[in-house]
Amino acid sequence: MDKIMDYQDILYSVKDGAATITINRPDKYNAFRGQTCEELIHAFNKAGWDKSVGVIVLTGAGDKAFCTGGDQSAHEGQYDGRGTIGLPMEDLHTIIRDVPKPVIAKVRGFAIGGGNVLCTICDFTIAGESAQFGQVGPKVGSVDPGYGTAFLARVVGEKKAREIWYLCRRYKAPEALAMGLVNAVVPDDQLDAEVEKWCAEIMEKSPTAIALAKRSFNMDTEHQRGIAGLGMLGLSLYYDTDESKEGGIAFKEKRKPDFRKFHR
Repeated sequence: MDKIMDYQDILYSVKDGAATITINRPDKYNAFRGQTCEELIHAFNKAGWDKSVGVIVLTGAGDKAFCTGGDQSAHEGQYDGRGTIGLPMEDLHTIIRDVPKPVIAKVRGFAIGGGNVLCTICDFTIAGESAQFGQVGPKVGSVDPGYGTAFLARVVGEKKAREIWYLCRRYKAPEALAMGLVNAVVPDDQLDAEVEKWCAEIMEKSPTAIALAKRSFNMDTEHQRGIAGLGMLGLSLYYDTDESKEGGIAFKEKRKPDFRKFHR
Protein backbone atom coordinates (compact mmCIF):
# COMPACT_ATOMS: atom_id res chain seq x y z
CA MET A 1 0.00 0.00 0.00
CA ASP A 2 2.68 2.49 -1.03
CA LYS A 3 0.32 4.46 -3.25
CA ILE A 4 -0.35 7.91 -1.86
CA MET A 5 -4.01 8.77 -1.27
CA ASP A 6 -5.23 12.31 -0.76
CA TYR A 7 -7.54 11.83 2.20
CA GLN A 8 -10.74 13.87 2.09
CA ASP A 9 -12.86 12.14 4.73
CA ILE A 10 -10.30 10.94 7.29
CA LEU A 11 -7.23 12.14 9.16
CA TYR A 12 -4.12 10.00 9.68
CA SER A 13 -1.29 10.49 12.17
CA VAL A 14 1.35 8.44 13.98
CA LYS A 15 2.74 9.17 17.44
CA ASP A 16 4.81 6.94 19.72
CA GLY A 17 4.05 3.86 17.64
CA ALA A 18 0.28 4.43 17.60
CA ALA A 19 -1.43 5.24 14.30
CA THR A 20 -4.65 7.21 14.74
CA ILE A 21 -7.27 7.07 12.00
CA THR A 22 -10.01 9.66 12.44
CA ILE A 23 -13.26 9.74 10.49
CA ASN A 24 -13.43 13.46 9.75
CA ARG A 25 -17.06 14.13 8.83
CA PRO A 26 -18.40 15.72 12.03
CA ASP A 27 -21.13 17.59 10.13
CA LYS A 28 -22.51 14.13 9.18
CA TYR A 29 -21.97 12.67 12.66
CA ASN A 30 -19.00 10.85 11.07
CA ALA A 31 -21.27 8.71 8.91
CA PHE A 32 -19.36 7.06 6.09
CA ARG A 33 -19.88 7.21 2.33
CA GLY A 34 -18.04 5.20 -0.32
CA GLN A 35 -15.05 7.58 -0.30
CA THR A 36 -14.77 7.32 3.48
CA CYS A 37 -14.60 3.53 3.36
CA GLU A 38 -11.95 3.55 0.64
CA GLU A 39 -9.81 5.93 2.68
CA LEU A 40 -10.25 3.85 5.84
CA ILE A 41 -9.20 0.70 4.00
CA HIS A 42 -6.13 2.47 2.63
CA ALA A 43 -5.19 3.88 6.05
CA PHE A 44 -5.60 0.53 7.83
CA ASN A 45 -3.37 -1.11 5.23
CA LYS A 46 -0.82 1.69 5.63
CA ALA A 47 -0.75 1.38 9.42
CA GLY A 48 -1.08 -2.37 9.46
CA TRP A 49 2.13 -2.99 7.56
CA ASP A 50 4.20 -0.08 8.90
CA LYS A 51 6.73 -1.74 11.19
CA SER A 52 7.04 1.41 13.27
CA VAL A 53 3.36 1.13 14.20
CA GLY A 54 2.34 -1.26 16.96
CA VAL A 55 -1.28 -0.29 17.58
CA ILE A 56 -4.04 1.43 15.62
CA VAL A 57 -6.66 3.78 17.07
CA LEU A 58 -9.93 4.37 15.20
CA THR A 59 -11.98 7.38 16.26
CA GLY A 60 -14.31 10.13 15.03
CA ALA A 61 -13.78 13.88 14.79
CA GLY A 62 -15.51 16.11 17.33
CA ASP A 63 -17.37 15.10 20.46
CA LYS A 64 -20.82 14.26 19.06
CA ALA A 65 -20.12 10.94 17.34
CA PHE A 66 -17.61 8.18 16.81
CA CYS A 67 -19.50 6.99 13.73
CA THR A 68 -23.19 6.64 12.84
CA GLY A 69 -22.85 4.15 9.99
CA GLY A 70 -23.77 4.69 6.36
CA ASP A 71 -24.51 8.24 5.25
CA GLN A 72 -28.21 8.24 4.42
CA SER A 73 -27.74 11.25 2.12
CA ALA A 74 -25.56 8.98 -0.06
CA HIS A 75 -28.07 6.11 -0.02
CA GLU A 76 -30.59 5.87 -2.84
CA GLY A 77 -31.33 2.14 -2.89
CA GLN A 78 -27.57 1.61 -3.14
CA TYR A 79 -24.79 3.71 -1.63
CA ASP A 80 -22.39 5.80 -3.70
CA GLY A 81 -19.33 3.54 -3.82
CA ARG A 82 -18.25 0.10 -4.97
CA GLY A 83 -19.13 -3.24 -3.44
CA THR A 84 -22.24 -5.35 -3.12
CA ILE A 85 -24.30 -2.59 -1.50
CA GLY A 86 -22.37 0.39 -2.85
CA LEU A 87 -20.04 0.40 0.16
CA PRO A 88 -16.98 -1.89 0.43
CA MET A 89 -18.01 -3.00 3.91
CA GLU A 90 -16.65 -6.54 3.56
CA ASP A 91 -13.24 -5.13 2.70
CA LEU A 92 -13.30 -2.63 5.57
CA HIS A 93 -14.38 -5.19 8.15
CA THR A 94 -11.83 -7.68 6.85
CA ILE A 95 -8.86 -5.31 7.01
CA ILE A 96 -9.65 -4.35 10.62
CA ARG A 97 -9.53 -8.04 11.50
CA ASP A 98 -6.57 -8.88 9.26
CA VAL A 99 -4.06 -6.19 10.24
CA PRO A 100 -1.58 -7.91 12.59
CA LYS A 101 -1.95 -5.22 15.24
CA PRO A 102 -4.56 -4.44 17.88
CA VAL A 103 -7.17 -1.90 16.84
CA ILE A 104 -8.70 0.32 19.53
CA ALA A 105 -12.02 2.08 18.96
CA LYS A 106 -11.93 5.39 20.87
CA VAL A 107 -15.53 6.48 21.30
CA ARG A 108 -17.12 9.78 22.18
CA GLY A 109 -20.79 10.34 21.45
CA PHE A 110 -22.78 8.11 19.13
CA ALA A 111 -21.54 4.73 17.92
CA ILE A 112 -24.70 3.75 16.10
CA GLY A 113 -25.48 1.39 13.21
CA GLY A 114 -22.34 0.74 11.19
CA GLY A 115 -20.40 2.63 13.86
CA ASN A 116 -21.51 0.10 16.44
CA VAL A 117 -20.36 -2.67 14.08
CA LEU A 118 -16.90 -1.10 13.82
CA CYS A 119 -16.68 -1.06 17.63
CA THR A 120 -17.70 -4.71 17.69
CA ILE A 121 -14.98 -5.72 15.23
CA CYS A 122 -12.15 -3.68 16.79
CA ASP A 123 -9.98 -5.57 19.28
CA PHE A 124 -10.76 -3.08 22.04
CA THR A 125 -13.34 -0.35 22.62
CA ILE A 126 -12.61 2.42 25.09
CA ALA A 127 -15.43 4.85 25.67
CA GLY A 128 -15.97 8.25 27.17
CA GLU A 129 -18.98 8.69 29.41
CA SER A 130 -20.85 10.44 26.59
CA ALA A 131 -20.74 7.34 24.38
CA GLN A 132 -23.95 5.69 23.22
CA PHE A 133 -24.14 2.42 21.30
CA GLY A 134 -26.87 0.67 19.34
CA GLN A 135 -28.33 -0.44 16.04
CA VAL A 136 -30.92 1.19 13.79
CA GLY A 137 -31.13 -1.18 10.81
CA PRO A 138 -34.69 -2.48 11.25
CA LYS A 139 -35.82 1.13 11.90
CA VAL A 140 -34.47 2.41 8.55
CA GLY A 141 -34.81 -0.63 6.29
CA SER A 142 -31.35 -2.15 6.68
CA VAL A 143 -29.31 -4.72 8.61
CA ASP A 144 -25.70 -5.88 8.93
CA PRO A 145 -25.91 -9.59 8.05
CA GLY A 146 -22.43 -10.66 9.07
CA TYR A 147 -20.01 -9.44 11.69
CA GLY A 148 -22.56 -6.92 12.92
CA THR A 149 -24.96 -9.69 13.91
CA ALA A 150 -23.24 -13.08 14.19
CA PHE A 151 -19.99 -11.73 15.63
CA LEU A 152 -21.86 -9.36 17.94
CA ALA A 153 -23.49 -12.43 19.49
CA ARG A 154 -20.00 -13.77 20.28
CA VAL A 155 -19.11 -10.48 21.96
CA VAL A 156 -22.23 -9.75 24.04
CA GLY A 157 -24.10 -13.07 23.99
CA GLU A 158 -26.93 -14.35 21.82
CA LYS A 159 -29.85 -12.92 23.81
CA LYS A 160 -28.35 -9.45 24.13
CA ALA A 161 -27.34 -9.31 20.46
CA ARG A 162 -30.89 -10.14 19.40
CA GLU A 163 -32.22 -7.45 21.75
CA ILE A 164 -29.84 -4.89 20.24
CA TRP A 165 -30.95 -5.69 16.69
CA TYR A 166 -34.65 -6.41 17.11
CA LEU A 167 -35.46 -3.45 19.41
CA CYS A 168 -32.93 -0.85 18.16
CA ARG A 169 -32.45 0.63 21.60
CA ARG A 170 -29.53 2.84 22.59
CA TYR A 171 -27.13 1.86 25.35
CA LYS A 172 -25.04 4.26 27.40
CA ALA A 173 -21.38 3.55 28.02
CA PRO A 174 -21.83 1.81 31.43
CA GLU A 175 -24.45 -0.53 29.91
CA ALA A 176 -22.11 -1.32 27.02
CA LEU A 177 -19.35 -2.05 29.53
CA ALA A 178 -21.61 -4.40 31.47
CA MET A 179 -22.52 -6.39 28.34
CA GLY A 180 -18.89 -6.72 27.22
CA LEU A 181 -19.05 -4.45 24.17
CA VAL A 182 -16.67 -1.98 25.83
CA ASN A 183 -13.41 -2.60 27.69
CA ALA A 184 -13.27 0.60 29.74
CA VAL A 185 -15.28 3.77 30.40
CA VAL A 186 -13.70 7.04 31.54
CA PRO A 187 -14.78 10.69 31.70
CA ASP A 188 -14.60 12.27 28.26
CA ASP A 189 -11.77 14.60 29.25
CA GLN A 190 -9.68 11.58 30.26
CA LEU A 191 -10.39 9.48 27.15
CA ASP A 192 -7.34 10.54 25.14
CA ALA A 193 -5.02 9.87 28.08
CA GLU A 194 -6.63 6.48 28.77
CA VAL A 195 -6.22 5.37 25.15
CA GLU A 196 -2.61 6.58 25.15
CA LYS A 197 -2.04 4.47 28.27
CA TRP A 198 -3.40 1.36 26.56
CA CYS A 199 -1.30 2.07 23.47
CA ALA A 200 1.85 2.44 25.59
CA GLU A 201 1.18 -0.90 27.29
CA ILE A 202 0.70 -2.61 23.93
CA MET A 203 3.93 -1.09 22.58
CA GLU A 204 5.86 -2.82 25.37
CA LYS A 205 4.68 -6.26 24.24
CA SER A 206 6.02 -8.61 21.57
CA PRO A 207 4.48 -7.59 18.22
CA THR A 208 4.87 -11.10 16.82
CA ALA A 209 3.16 -12.69 19.81
CA ILE A 210 0.29 -10.22 19.52
CA ALA A 211 -0.01 -10.85 15.77
CA LEU A 212 -0.19 -14.60 16.39
CA ALA A 213 -2.75 -14.12 19.15
CA LYS A 214 -4.93 -11.92 16.95
CA ARG A 215 -4.90 -14.44 14.12
CA SER A 216 -5.72 -17.22 16.58
CA PHE A 217 -8.71 -15.30 17.95
CA ASN A 218 -9.91 -14.56 14.42
CA MET A 219 -9.71 -18.18 13.24
CA ASP A 220 -12.56 -19.19 15.53
CA THR A 221 -14.95 -16.83 13.71
CA GLU A 222 -13.39 -16.75 10.24
CA HIS A 223 -16.38 -18.60 8.78
CA GLN A 224 -18.41 -15.45 9.46
CA ARG A 225 -16.61 -13.79 6.56
CA GLY A 226 -18.57 -16.09 4.26
CA ILE A 227 -21.79 -15.38 6.11
CA ALA A 228 -21.16 -11.66 5.66
CA GLY A 229 -20.58 -12.03 1.92
CA LEU A 230 -23.77 -13.99 1.39
CA GLY A 231 -25.69 -11.66 3.68
CA MET A 232 -24.50 -8.55 1.85
CA LEU A 233 -25.78 -10.02 -1.41
CA GLY A 234 -29.18 -10.54 0.20
CA LEU A 235 -29.05 -7.01 1.61
CA SER A 236 -28.38 -5.63 -1.87
CA LEU A 237 -31.54 -7.32 -3.13
CA TYR A 238 -33.48 -6.06 -0.11
CA TYR A 239 -32.41 -2.47 -0.79
CA ASP A 240 -34.27 -2.67 -4.12
CA THR A 241 -37.59 -3.34 -2.40
CA ASP A 242 -40.25 -0.79 -1.48
CA GLU A 243 -40.08 -2.02 2.10
CA SER A 244 -36.43 -1.04 2.47
CA LYS A 245 -36.86 2.23 0.56
CA GLU A 246 -39.62 3.22 2.97
CA GLY A 247 -36.96 3.50 5.68
CA GLY A 248 -34.92 6.05 3.76
CA ILE A 249 -37.97 8.02 2.65
CA ALA A 250 -39.30 8.19 6.21
CA PHE A 251 -35.89 9.26 7.50
CA LYS A 252 -35.77 12.18 5.06
CA GLU A 253 -39.39 13.13 5.80
CA LYS A 254 -38.70 12.90 9.55
CA ARG A 255 -41.56 10.52 10.27
CA LYS A 256 -41.98 6.96 11.47
CA PRO A 257 -41.74 4.41 8.65
CA ASP A 258 -44.68 2.14 7.84
CA PHE A 259 -42.94 -1.08 6.82
CA ARG A 260 -45.90 -3.36 7.40
CA LYS A 261 -47.87 -2.09 4.41
CA PHE A 262 -45.22 -3.60 2.11
CA HIS A 263 -44.98 -6.95 3.88
CA ARG A 264 -47.04 -9.66 2.18
